[in-house]
Amino acid sequence: MTEAFEKAAEQVKTLTSKPEYGEVNLLYGFYKQATIGDVNCERPGILNLFGRRKWDAWNDQKGLSKDEAMAAYVQLVEKLKAK
Repeated sequence: MTEAFEKAAEQVKTLTSKPEYGEVNLLYGFYKQATIGDVNCERPGILNLFGRRKWDAWNDQKGLSKDEAMAAYVQLVEKLKAK
């Protein structure tokens, strides 16, 4: 699974169309969960909207195993490539 995940992480950089807002959040959340695990830091302050959005996307994947997050990431990248 790790090889497919790494390949998908490279392919996402060369997508022909920009993913939608929600898809970007999912990609980020799955990637962080797959590479680090559950959120391990405090939620950014209210004035850091971008940081909060990223933290929330990661926190939404809390509880997924690294393998589950990798599989979900690969599946999402394949879906985005098909667009």
